[in-house]
Amino acid sequence: MTALGAAERARNQTFWFIACLAVLLAQIVAEYLMGRTLICTCGYVKLWEGTVNSSGNSQHISDWYTPSHIIHGFVFYGLAHLVLRGKPIAMKLLLAVVIESGWELLENSPIIIDRYRTATISLDYYGDSILNSAMDTVFMALGFFFAWRAPVWLTVTLAIFFELFTGYMIRDNLTLNVLMLVWPLEAVKTWQGGA
Repeated sequence: MTALGAAERARNQTFWFIACLAVLLAQIVAEYLMGRTLICTCGYVKLWEGTVNSSGNSQHISDWYTPSHIIHGFVFYGLAHLVLRGKPIAMKLLLAVVIESGWELLENSPIIIDRYRTATISLDYYGDSILNSAMDTVFMALGFFFAWRAPVWLTVTLAIFFELFTGYMIRDNLTLNVLMLVWPLEAVKTWQGGA
């Protein structure tokens, strides 16, 4: 590759990365306009919130649902790899960020918050803080970059580990979360409530 070609490629990558940051910023502004709180209403920020059934869950930098967002990154990398073959990695990341940001906006909409509260064990869920939601998107990006660089077998193994570990620790994970959101099962709800 010539020096001119390398410079052009670097400019293109920079453009796509700036577009990713713009989407994240748009997510933050949209959530602010939706009335989401910037940080936990407790008034402080924690690196980790380990209590699922607490007012601090989904309010701080990370929590038991962080592995689910990392898995989102694995899945979105796979999707982008399939539909954007041969395109720059930053363009693939943009697709992933758009999907994740879209999910974060939907997840924090009244219709999904109400669905979580009626169909799942998340009776006290009132939505994410803006900080938590933005960090969910950042953790997705970390998962995306991991999947880009790691062997497929390692990415799949880590996703399975995350699912099994969080399922064991809190009786919830990405799979159960999607199941209970789309097709709630009373038996699963009862099992999850026994934690």
